[in-house]
Amino acid sequence: MKTLVEDYDIVVVGAGHAGCEAALAGARLGLSTIMFTVSVDSIALMPCNPNIGGSSKGHLVRELDALGGEMGKNIDKTFIQSKMLNCSKGPAVHSLRAQADKQAYSNRMRRTLEETKNLTIKQGEVTKLLVEDGRIVGVETFSGAIYNCKAVILCTGTYLKARCIYGDVSNYTGPNGLQAANYLTDSLKELGIEMYRFKTGTPARIAGNSIDFTKMEEQFGDERVVPFSFSTDPEEVQIEQQSCWLTYTNEKTHEIIRANLDRSPLFSGAIEGTGPRYCPSIEDKVVRFSDKNRHQVFIEPEGLYTNEMYIGGMSSSLPEDVQYAMYRSVPGLENARIVKNAYAIEYDCINPRQLYPTLEFKSIKGLFSAGQFNGSSGYEEAAAQGLIAGINAAMEIKGEDMLILDRSEAYIGVLIDDLVTKENHEPYRMMTSRAEYRLLLRQDNADLRLRKKGYQVGLIDEETYLKIVEKEKRIDEEIKRVEHTNIGASKEVQELLASYGSTLLKSGTTLAELIRRPELSYEAVAPIDPDRPELPYDVMEQVDINIKYDGYIRRQMKQVEQFKKLEARKIPQDLDYAKVGSLRIEARQKLEAYRPISIGQASRISGVSPADISVLLVYLEQYAKRRNNP
Repeated sequence: MKTLVEDYDIVVVGAGHAGCEAALAGARLGLSTIMFTVSVDSIALMPCNPNIGGSSKGHLVRELDALGGEMGKNIDKTFIQSKMLNCSKGPAVHSLRAQADKQAYSNRMRRTLEETKNLTIKQGEVTKLLVEDGRIVGVETFSGAIYNCKAVILCTGTYLKARCIYGDVSNYTGPNGLQAANYLTDSLKELGIEMYRFKTGTPARIAGNSIDFTKMEEQFGDERVVPFSFSTDPEEVQIEQQSCWLTYTNEKTHEIIRANLDRSPLFSGAIEGTGPRYCPSIEDKVVRFSDKNRHQVFIEPEGLYTNEMYIGGMSSSLPEDVQYAMYRSVPGLENARIVKNAYAIEYDCINPRQLYPTLEFKSIKGLFSAGQFNGSSGYEEAAAQGLIAGINAAMEIKGEDMLILDRSEAYIGVLIDDLVTKENHEPYRMMTSRAEYRLLLRQDNADLRLRKKGYQVGLIDEETYLKIVEKEKRIDEEIKRVEHTNIGASKEVQELLASYGSTLLKSGTTLAELIRRPELSYEAVAPIDPDRPELPYDVMEQVDINIKYDGYIRRQMKQVEQFKKLEARKIPQDLDYAKVGSLRIEARQKLEAYRPISIGQASRISGVSPADISVLLVYLEQYAKRRNNP
């Protein structure tokens, strides 16, 4: 029997990293929000790796925090080791990565959700979307309960018709043995939504007291920890950290794997879904990189109050007996006891080209989606999408402009643009190489780029906004001062230059010119800068980077200007591409399928050439004239 239970503004389906951010954003923006989960114990679950951040992913977390999201604050309170990656390279690719205490991370996020005004958590499975006249009006649960709403955000992660597989074992469950969501897919297909079948996997968890760490390389965290959240006091994250460990597979490991490939569901055809190219299983690695005689294996603690260790780099779907043989061939794991078997998981997700950059479905008003349901991979990608979907669901209900971040503004913009404009036939993973303007989109300046947008949508308070305005002012003032501070070839100056192996001065120069030298920095020239003001570290960091990379930054800003012009050329959503003469058939088909919102977006669709864009621009000029002069 179907019964109407309650009315809400927003229904969020799923309580993973996307669902948590979506629900918090909607509730914090004043909308009554209910978040459904198959199990309240799975809120903010980390079913795979026990860490947040990493190369490019750290950028996403920083951006999410700058906009008013929760992930950065949560990991700052629950990490057990932290590292800034890629420090030997330029600042564009520096990325923060923190090992999490999985249980603490989940518990703290759940408490945050429970204490948030306007937010209700409900254990239950949503089985059907209710749509009238092309607009979402509610959801129905497995029990037959009806919840009316104005917007729905689908954040189902890897739960839709999920199947966990290793060897010939196949369980129709979600990650970690949790209940799968088996009915919603049918409702989505009835609404004409195109579905994909993707796969991901996870390695075994091994009892820490069965590992011989003396045969491994110890991996330490940074001496000085940098927090993820711009709101976190840096002194609060200077904790005693846990070690991780590095070991390697060997030829014996590879022989065991090769001898059992016929028992791998990945190679036998038992697995239907497409897996992530950039996070391959150990079977994939051995087959695809047959020239390598070893692969890295990272041993990472799952938390402070558990003996489980995550075996990073060795995800697998091989049978249980093979897993034992394989893991025990690795130095330090000879006596390993498996707590949880490695497995692959298949799940239903959508073709994300059905979405606008707002993450709203083109075909159903008020229906949004985020996370792995959109064909992405990773906690960070999911959380970033969840935040944007939550903001935009709230903005639509309020009748306000929705938030779209473009590729020149944020990694989040790159992520979403890639999902909705490119053909993704495998789980999408964020990488720094995907961002054309990565020198501008550094993790260190995410607050300067995005705090104001967070304030405009209502997730950042005025006090925080004024702090960023003041920070900008101090950075600009100090850069100008340094650019106009002349330095002569005095004995003190020459001695300092010599101490850094820097070329001595033959005549006067400016402090800025000295800072631009590779071997020098804003901090290094402090002894010869008597008028230097007292500034916070984050301000000094920005001064140093902006001076040192000034030429490159200016060049990218010019590129962004050209990019913005194409993004500003909007395409009417009712445009009939069949009437655009001289468009190639492939381009017409792709444009009809994707319905891009701008010329910039159209130019990034595979199969649409520069010549097609030129034809489209000419047609839009004529189209605009006809509309203005009917």
